[in-house]
Amino acid sequence: MKAGHKLPDVTFHTRVRDSAIEGPNPFRWEDKTTADFFAGKRVILFSLPGAFTPTCSTYQLPGFEKNAETFASHGIDAIYCMSVNDSFVMNKWAESQNLANVSVIPDGSGEFTRKIGMLVAKDNLGFGMRSWRYAAVINDGVIEAWFEEPGLRDNHDEDPYGVSSPETVLDYLADRAKSVAAE
Repeated sequence: MKAGHKLPDVTFHTRVRDSAIEGPNPFRWEDKTTADFFAGKRVILFSLPGAFTPTCSTYQLPGFEKNAETFASHGIDAIYCMSVNDSFVMNKWAESQNLANVSVIPDGSGEFTRKIGMLVAKDNLGFGMRSWRYAAVINDGVIEAWFEEPGLRDNHDEDPYGVSSPETVLDYLADRAKSVAAE
């Protein structure tokens, strides 16, 4: 993927809290589309190999969460974290991370990830098919900026992290703001 490409139309099967449901699992199924998440908004989407994994849980997700206010000051309406995990896992991970500013998107079957060319095999780690690590700034469903970790391939021996970091995305937004101000 690269700047200027439109996101694929996909339906995501999510679980949302419903106050009308009592008991220990007050959630119901709700299908959401690409348009539900991205239409009419300027957002950050970042994707990673898996919920509860070390780099994702220690650096990438917390970095986007804690910088949400700064991202908003650069015109970002929402921050989404996607992974090829089901909604149950993504919701539990969001809860364990005490997320208030980042919303999770479950791509349980990997359809979205496959359609944007980021689905890779992680069989060497026992994960199966997962997302390659990337981040993007998306404006009304169109990619404005793309940040992909190097070495995209199946069963990569390493898990590169840096290009898709919150700091890199913040640098891009700050540089873009300076360019716009100079015009």
